[in-house]
Amino acid sequence: MRILHTMLRVGDLEKSLDFYTRVIGMKLLRRHDYPDGKFTLAFVGFGPEDTHPALELTHNWGVEKYELGTAYGHVALGVPDIRATCDAIRQAGGKVVREPGPMKHGTTVIAFVEDPDGYRVELIQKDT
Repeated sequence: MRILHTMLRVGDLEKSLDFYTRVIGMKLLRRHDYPDGKFTLAFVGFGPEDTHPALELTHNWGVEKYELGTAYGHVALGVPDIRATCDAIRQAGGKVVREPGPMKHGTTVIAFVEDPDGYRVELIQKDT
């Protein structure tokens, strides 16, 4: 078994696709409109779905905003240079909401960015 994807409901699919592809660097893997159900699914990721997990961005037509709730935490991405990654995200118009630094009560270097819907994406320094 392996994780295939994680689904996020998004209010503005084009803004979310721009964030995850242009700002974060994922690729649009596939996209399909479901007119009878009035929704669109777009899958983004860093590699093919048969070998890499993906994010499923679900846009329900006519819904512009969701309550994020308190159960959701974040999506985490390993990056080789966290400071350069934050700088690139900021330069691309992304929002860094926690600058790089050690995690509370630990030494792992992390940062957080926020997507257009307010979902948090954790960046974790991973030496390669």
